[in-house]
Amino acid sequence: MTDAATDDTWEYVYRPRWMRIAAWVAVAVVMIIHLTFGLLLDISYTGVNVGWSDKVALIGVGVVISGAILFLTRARLRLGPEGVGVLNLVSERVFPWDQVLGLEYPEKGFCARLLFPGDEHIPVMAVQARDGDLAVDAMERYREFQTRYGVAQNAE
Repeated sequence: MTDAATDDTWEYVYRPRWMRIAAWVAVAVVMIIHLTFGLLLDISYTGVNVGWSDKVALIGVGVVISGAILFLTRARLRLGPEGVGVLNLVSERVFPWDQVLGLEYPEKGFCARLLFPGDEHIPVMAVQARDGDLAVDAMERYREFQTRYGVAQNAE
């Protein structure tokens, strides 16, 4: 694995469309709910003293939940001469072409997975069936890159 943060050699970058849209919609819903209830928390007296700190805390919980949801927007697949870069939630892992066997979409899976020797695999959350033709294009592009870079290095 190599450090992908400083590498500008990627020829193809794929980000999921549906997951980004769904995450932003979820963030909007969470924030609307938390803002509404946070601001209206003391609209009627229930016998409990509710202060501004309680309101801010409820809104803050919404911000934390929204931040966690936004991690889903980070997913991406990058391809280039260096190998395959897979970013799922937190960190990106880059695999040289000589370590990767292929990219497949399992019959009952929600996302594609990168295959390695010994029946090892990792999920590629960026490539999902919900993206339809965009995901199919990403799979085709992966196969083009594997043919271009993977076969030549595996033959050496």
